[in-house]
Amino acid sequence: MADANYLIWAGLAAAMVGLSKGGLPTVGMLSVPILSLFMSPVKAVVMLLPIYIISDMVGLWLYRKNFSAINLKILIPAGVGGVLVGWLTASVVSDTAVKVMIGLMGVGFVLNAWRKRHTAQAPRPTSWKKGLLWGSLSGFTSFISHAGGPPFQVYLLPQQLPKLVFAGTSTLFFAVINLAKLGPYHALQPYGTTELMGALVLIPFALVGTVAGAYLTRKIADDWFFKWVQVGLLAISAKLILDVIGAM
Repeated sequence: MADANYLIWAGLAAAMVGLSKGGLPTVGMLSVPILSLFMSPVKAVVMLLPIYIISDMVGLWLYRKNFSAINLKILIPAGVGGVLVGWLTASVVSDTAVKVMIGLMGVGFVLNAWRKRHTAQAPRPTSWKKGLLWGSLSGFTSFISHAGGPPFQVYLLPQQLPKLVFAGTSTLFFAVINLAKLGPYHALQPYGTTELMGALVLIPFALVGTVAGAYLTRKIADDWFFKWVQVGLLAISAKLILDVIGAM
């Protein structure tokens, strides 16, 4: 019964990773908290990385024609740099501080967007300065807890890109970031048979989630898609803050 209960929840966590890679942002951030019900958060992060990478491969094919090249040129080097910083500071950085920082940024961004929702906002242009800042922060927070979504969205949402371009840019960016994390993760906590077998069992859930995410992304109207992105960003950001408060 315990194994069946674990498989249900772990399968749900893997499916959420797939949904996010299929184009539904923020959903994947729920995967680590779900697996943390059964194991340490650190182990959950390590075990989920192969799931992210495999889902990325499917996402890359699904969005191979939909992405913003100029944004990726800015974000990818910055994000890989953020992963490197996360690796070098892993022993001294507090998970609590990172969670609070991510949470406050996400909540602040969404509340500000909602405050201006009745005012026409012109799309913001691509910015190297902002892209390097938010891209590096996204890579750093992704390394710490697979929570790179909020900084990425804070940078990209104001550009008001087409829905599929937004989803494809997210998928391609995090595909590179997750590959960059593979070596550092293995150096900090080497993969064992248990972690790899646990990830192998969850792969079908992730693949189904990825295809379902791509299907839903194409079916949801653009306006509702970005509203749900904002709601998801707010919910995840608030949860990160509440997790810290609950642990105090």
